[in-house]
Amino acid sequence: MLAAGDNPNPLLPPGYDIFWSAVCFVLVGLLFWKFVLPIFQRVLDERTDKIEGGIARAEKAQQEAKETLEQYQAQLAEARAEAARIRDDARAEGDQIIEEMRARAQEESARIVAQGQAQLDAQRAQIVAELRADLGRMSIDLASRVIGESLEDEARRRGTVDRFLDELDSVSAPASK
Repeated sequence: MLAAGDNPNPLLPPGYDIFWSAVCFVLVGLLFWKFVLPIFQRVLDERTDKIEGGIARAEKAQQEAKETLEQYQAQLAEARAEAARIRDDARAEGDQIIEEMRARAQEESARIVAQGQAQLDAQRAQIVAELRADLGRMSIDLASRVIGESLEDEARRRGTVDRFLDELDSVSAPASK
């Protein structure tokens, strides 16, 4: 239905096509806006909630991990302090034990030395007594031979021997100094 003078434009559709196309477009747009767009919006909101919830859970987990790390570090510091205290106590106890053992060893050493000195003194006294007795007998025998008479009187003999030994001790004492 073209008029004789109408010059149809091949790129421009007829007006009724444009009108019905616009009506269809508006109807499809309204249907899309009324039914499809809310579904998309709901799906997008759910995804947003999931993402934000995931971020919130991740932040919460990160905060819990941070708190756990702080607790662990505090426990570790406490354990190190406890270990240092135990080590210091053990060192002090070890030093105390060493001192006690050293004192015991010195006491034992002093006791052994004193006992040895006492034994030496006893043996020296015994040897001196034996030597005096032997020296007394020999000197009596010698004196009996020189004098030519018997010195059988015990008291006399002992007195002579003791005098002789005392004189020897008094002569030898200044010489040994």
